[in-house]
Amino acid sequence: MTEQYRTPSTLPPPDALAAPLGTAIDAGLDRLERVQSEVGSWRGDYGGPGFLLPVYVAVAHVVGIELDPETRAGIERYLRSTECPDGGWGLHPESHAYVFTSVLGYVALRLLGVPADDPDLARARQWIHDHGGPAASASWGKFFLCVLGLHEYSGVHPVPPELWLLPPELPFHPSRMWCHCRVVYLPMAWLYAARAQATLGPLTPALREELYPEGYAEVDWTRARERVAESDCYRPESSLLRMVNWVLLAHERHVSSSLRARAMDHVLDHIRQEDANTSFICLGPVNKLLHTLVWHFARPGGEELGRHLAQLPEYLSPWEQGIRMNGYNSSELWDTAFAVQAIVASGQAREWRAMLRQAFGFIERTQIQEDVPELERYYRHRSRGGWPFSTRAHGWPISDCTAEALKASLLLAAHVPEPLGEDRLIAALDLILSMQNGDGGWATYEPTRGPRWLELLNPSHCFGDIMIDYSYVECTSACVQALAALGPRLPASRTREVAAASRRGAKFVLSAQRPDGSWEGSWGICFTYGTWFGVWGLRAAGFPAVHPAIRRASDFLLAQQAGDGSWGETPESCRLRR
Repeated sequence: MTEQYRTPSTLPPPDALAAPLGTAIDAGLDRLERVQSEVGSWRGDYGGPGFLLPVYVAVAHVVGIELDPETRAGIERYLRSTECPDGGWGLHPESHAYVFTSVLGYVALRLLGVPADDPDLARARQWIHDHGGPAASASWGKFFLCVLGLHEYSGVHPVPPELWLLPPELPFHPSRMWCHCRVVYLPMAWLYAARAQATLGPLTPALREELYPEGYAEVDWTRARERVAESDCYRPESSLLRMVNWVLLAHERHVSSSLRARAMDHVLDHIRQEDANTSFICLGPVNKLLHTLVWHFARPGGEELGRHLAQLPEYLSPWEQGIRMNGYNSSELWDTAFAVQAIVASGQAREWRAMLRQAFGFIERTQIQEDVPELERYYRHRSRGGWPFSTRAHGWPISDCTAEALKASLLLAAHVPEPLGEDRLIAALDLILSMQNGDGGWATYEPTRGPRWLELLNPSHCFGDIMIDYSYVECTSACVQALAALGPRLPASRTREVAAASRRGAKFVLSAQRPDGSWEGSWGICFTYGTWFGVWGLRAAGFPAVHPAIRRASDFLLAQQAGDGSWGETPESCRLRR
């Protein structure tokens, strides 16, 4: 550190810190050994947004899964524990209530057998009525209710499958969207075109009566398309989106049955391929639930539905308050890569070599060895050489997961009998380089495909920045760090190319720094997390600790330190972007 940033004199001298620090590290390493899985991995918590668990309950009910008593009780307990004091449910336990999640939470508890006069449901029902009822939900909420027979399809904006038949070269083709967005709207398009609607038996009329304050028969479905409660409207509809919705409505009135059938077959083929590519795990929990519904309506009782049902429980996890649904099938590779880096950083890698060798086995087996079939036809980027966020069976590689696993593999080379071979290191390098964007940064699963103005067509209401895959400071930093770590192992023919990519990455990181010295993180909360990655990325690119950008970052972090010496943030940092 420079003279300006000396260790504060209030801290004890280093010798006094050494003993408790060593004890803490030993305890941490012992803990890691105890919780390491049989396959060598570590698996942390990755809870998903609040609407997932209610939709899980609804899908299970629709397809005829009988949840065992322990699972039913755990889900009910979790839903009750996350109900807001005012009666609604939020997108996450710390957020304000949304109509979207509140209506689905209410429906889930009713499907689990909770009576309508239950105090928690009575409070939720009042909150829902006070905020406009289900017709004021964000668009995804309305769509799920349509499939459950609790909302009319005439009350949602069209999701026509014919969009997938447009030339892929068009800047607004669905393949241009961020992969998590496009794989959600893909099955939505099939369900919308089929006007898929389940029956909940006697609960259908009961829920319609309980949820709609004006009465279900009195709802103006045309107006309902435009209604969104203030609580749910994080991203209001743009004038461009309103115009597009008008065009899609006109299309819906005149589309031919033959064109519709061809479009539905096309979409179903893409759904089938996504299932095959991910071992029926799917990219994420939302399209996993939607795919399950698609196959229930398309081929009731078929093989596809059976394979989906076998994988569904993988998304559930026990929690202190009960059972909840994860935002991914796991974060296994991600957690393992960081655990390895921590163990090596402790300086005790030799003493814990057995644990590291087990971890290496998992990392080695999880690297993707081949591209998916017909990747251009199914709008996929290359996969070979990459690592996913979770497991090999999932199979979608991500830039920063690949970078962190590559860093871990390089650190492990000195501690395992057969380190990762040069061909596999080069495959990882090639994938990382192929994913760099024109702005120098790295996005998540693939290079950015669509123009930034596509965000004006975001129809979700309650999610921001979902339409394209943006460059992120965390992904960029991780990739720059991996390139730096790989440098000594590179053949001479690749060094210039890698150095140029690293410089472009550092330039992006510099451009993303805010005037107060921070970086805004997108995959953690939020500015402390982003600033960690920003600084590490610049240091990996060769920037000295006294560089002005790093000094500004240090000033920012020091200014945010709490009186007890800690750092922390709330989710409001993400919502308010400060």
